[in-house]
Amino acid sequence: MTDQALTAEQRQALLDDPSSILMDRDLMRAIVGAHEEGVGANVIDIRGRAMTALEARLDRLESAHEHVISAAYENQSGMNTVHRAVLSLLEPLDFDGFLDNLQGDLADILRVDTLVLVMETGTKEGAPELGGPLTMVPAGTVARAIAGGRRGQPSGEVILRRVASATAALHGGTAVSEALIPLDLGPNRMPALLLMGSDEPGRFSAAQGTDLLRFFGQAFRLILMRWLDE
Repeated sequence: MTDQALTAEQRQALLDDPSSILMDRDLMRAIVGAHEEGVGANVIDIRGRAMTALEARLDRLESAHEHVISAAYENQSGMNTVHRAVLSLLEPLDFDGFLDNLQGDLADILRVDTLVLVMETGTKEGAPELGGPLTMVPAGTVARAIAGGRRGQPSGEVILRRVASATAALHGGTAVSEALIPLDLGPNRMPALLLMGSDEPGRFSAAQGTDLLRFFGQAFRLILMRWLDE
């Protein structure tokens, strides 16, 4: 018996559980390779080729499975974040507390560096006052912010992008990516916008989904309208 031979215990363990060999890819690859070397270069082992093809397919399936699990986890994490954010919106007992919460707990929950409510007013004159949770701006500012210098930008959709020149001043900081959530406050009120900003370039991008932010925007709009009606 050479040093490479199996001991009686090892051999019996393999006989008792042969699946341990099948589950070890490296071992099975070595066995198939040794078999192909033994039959010679002029003989094609269909079983070995089939096994290689199945192994490649298994790798692709495992990769797809991991991607689905990762996406599901991220979606679940995003849902939990939005639920916490909506609960945070309901906590303030007055409008001042509602506004203070925007750049306090709510911004922390949403993991954003800036969170500003932009509202248009027909009586506003001069440059808007920046730096607070509420920024009152002249008519037309929201539309220009949403367009961001582009034509044909849908006005009612959540927008994720790099910070545009039309919104850079509204952030009042160093944000490089942004989310814009248009707010329709009714036929008798001027347009409004919930503006989120992040210092991370990839935090908001056009390739990301907007379903959760759209839901959050709807909840925010309803709660804001309740305060405006009081």
